Amino acid sequence: MAIKLDHQLREQLPQNNTEFPITFFHDELATLPNHAGPLHWHPEFEIATATLYALDFQVGQEHIFLDVGDSIFVNRNILHGIKQLHGDMHEPMPNIVFSSGVIASEISAVNQKYIQPIAACDSLPYIVFKGENEKQRKIHHLIKEMYQEMHQKGECYEMIIQHNLIHIFEYIFRNIEAFSKSRTSRIQIIAQVRIQKMLSYIYEHYTETVTLEDIARAANISRSEAGRCFNIYMGYSPIEALIQYRLQIAHKLLNETNLTLQEISVECGFNSVNYFSRQFRKTYGCSPRNYRALGK
Repeated sequence: MAIKLDHQLREQLPQNNTEFPITFFHDELATLPNHAGPLHWHPEFEIATATLYALDFQVGQEHIFLDVGDSIFVNRNILHGIKQLHGDMHEPMPNIVFSSGVIASEISAVNQKYIQPIAACDSLPYIVFKGENEKQRKIHHLIKEMYQEMHQKGECYEMIIQHNLIHIFEYIFRNIEAFSKSRTSRIQIIAQVRIQKMLSYIYEHYTETVTLEDIARAANISRSEAGRCFNIYMGYSPIEALIQYRLQIAHKLLNETNLTLQEISVECGFNSVNYFSRQFRKTYGCSPRNYRALGK
């Protein structure tokens, strides 16, 4: 299942999961250029696991390196992205995205007493469950079992998953003080909101002529402040972020359509085929024409 984002970077989950609000993802990195997923957010929790290769899991401004066997819990509404660090093959990275309704009704005492304190904890953007940690062996077993149940969807799989999540959240609740990171500062929160607004603008308007001023205006900040925010979160400029997103779309179109290079160039907002080809070669190491030939 491909990762789909709306213009606000919120992940668009299938519409048929309202009765049991959880979605299972697997092999998504294989569909993404350079095995890297874009920064995005969603109002659901997420649990993901590194299975074959080490991963760089960015949460907010922080980069967390997951070794093989490590799992990560990401809290709600936290900007995050993922990148495979090594390996010629893609990392399957099984992960689940779920709302608190899987565990208990949002108006229930269980949800209000045990789930909401975790969701509302500003100092708990994520938790890493280390594969080598013997004390967390049960947690790893519960996570692995949930992946299997979501894949197979056998009898009573919903009850098994609910049971496992209850135990995981009980563990988090009982140890929340030990897991809590330093509280996110007001400056960091403001910066995250700004980067969300600017990335949203890029994702919505990439087919058009976009300037640095346009991107900065989306967050009501100066061009220099926009550059500072992007450098903190992404390590490059807003215009480079625009180019990289256009190239991601072009990469997908080369794989999935028979559009000409001219048509793809226009579709992705590049002003010429030659410029598109130069940027593509710079990022992926070959021309779009050769990439398509090798891919097919």
